[in-house]
Amino acid sequence: MFDPDEEIRRIEAAAQAARTGLEIAPGAEPRLGLVLGSGMGAVADGLNLVSGIEYARIPHFPCSTVAGHAGRLVRGTLGGVPVVAMQGRVHGYEGYTPREVVFPVRVLARLGIRQLILTNAAGSLHPDWKPGTLAVIRDHIAGLPNPLTGPNLDELGPRFFDMTEAYAPRLRALARETAAGLGMRIEEGVYYAAPGPSYETPAEIRAFRALGADLVGMSTVPEVIAARHMGLEVLAISLVTNAAAGVTQAAIDHQEVMEIGARAQTQISCWLSALAPALPAMERRSRI
Repeated sequence: MFDPDEEIRRIEAAAQAARTGLEIAPGAEPRLGLVLGSGMGAVADGLNLVSGIEYARIPHFPCSTVAGHAGRLVRGTLGGVPVVAMQGRVHGYEGYTPREVVFPVRVLARLGIRQLILTNAAGSLHPDWKPGTLAVIRDHIAGLPNPLTGPNLDELGPRFFDMTEAYAPRLRALARETAAGLGMRIEEGVYYAAPGPSYETPAEIRAFRALGADLVGMSTVPEVIAARHMGLEVLAISLVTNAAAGVTQAAIDHQEVMEIGARAQTQISCWLSALAPALPAMERRSRI
């Protein structure tokens, strides 16, 4: 049976190990966290890196098993803003429970972050959103289990909380303005989180489109739910790496997903470097 007190102890133990490994001094906690998705781990190379630690060296921290997810936590600055970045995430289809999937986000909050930017590789449900298109997520549809099912972690957040603005409107507006200033075209849409690891069928994509989805992927939503539970502000960015099944006749290949991600990393790094210093400060919650 899930024990909330034991989970808090695990989060604190992981945070302490990460704090030591990343050499985070008291009073110098980063306010911004990054979660880098499939094929985008090298975005962290655009940081002014200070330190790093492998996930495997952090107690209780789930380790990535998918190609394109390095499995490393790094600290540095982005546009002069102190940042902790995850080079790779874990997914439910790897065999992790929903609570294990969001454990890293819990740890990031324990390290002091108040704003979280998540990135992912996604399939597009729009024929004109070609591979390489970047999109800000406006809202989501959860096709994955809720990671908060079971006893609540009262120390971290309330049992029930609002998700009306899960993706902070002010951060989305800043992301669009920053992109426009760089001459980048950015879309905005609704993300459907599917369980994977198989890609979706054409019938499923038609159903997702009928529900209002613009993008489909296998991550992000559980982490957003956990982040909002803790009161973090969230911005999520999808990189379109393929057309979803049935949108075109092309088969979907993970290697292609990785290649598109690699080609887009410089552009994403420039965007995030310009965006980070423009993000407004947010007060810390004492319970975190």
